Amino acid sequence: MNAEASLAARARIHAALGDPARLAIVDALLLGDASPGEIAHALDLPTNLVAHHVKVLTDAGLVTRTRSEGDRRRTYLRLRPAALSTLAPPPLAEAGRVVFVCTHNSARSQLAAALWARRTHAPAASAGTDPAPRVHPRAVAVARRHGLRLDPVGTAHVDDVVRAGDLVVAVCDNAHEGFGGAARPRLHWSVPDPVRVDTDEAFEAAYAELEARVDRLAPAVAAAGAPS
Repeated sequence: MNAEASLAARARIHAALGDPARLAIVDALLLGDASPGEIAHALDLPTNLVAHHVKVLTDAGLVTRTRSEGDRRRTYLRLRPAALSTLAPPPLAEAGRVVFVCTHNSARSQLAAALWARRTHAPAASAGTDPAPRVHPRAVAVARRHGLRLDPVGTAHVDDVVRAGDLVVAVCDNAHEGFGGAARPRLHWSVPDPVRVDTDEAFEAAYAELEARVDRLAPAVAAAGAPS
């Protein structure tokens, strides 16, 4: 399925789920099958309204009907879980090693790379467009508080780190806007610079945001690397 067709199919599913009654029907079918009459009784809906909603859900590919092997006059509604799984965006294409980039490679990119390595057990790297001589002490400290280790002098320039095939993620606005390397960032995370505030609270907030973003990105990269 090409990208345009995939978007159209996902839009149909979202539209079908946009009605509270249809969403309630899907919820009712998540763990088991039911006849339209049983759905009408459970949700206290008129049978003709259930029939309308079931048609919409069927046309969207969310629900199928099967004939009872007992009473052949009865049909059961069955949810298609695979249709729900298509609501998520498709995985990234050709995702290789992940490299996190910020300006000074002293805080956000370092934390993101450490979080990625722990979350995925896959290689990760970090770099800066204008690297500082050292990792910021508060970055080292917040990492230690969360069970991660940063090399205090382990900063690097993007030209020495980024290579063809890397998935480059800019974790600051300046790096995203001023990146001059051959492999431009494919993703941009606008994470506020904790160094400007220079408090433990600011570094904790940056850590929490980076952890949440890493958790969202990891499944997409894992799916992209899975064999087809």
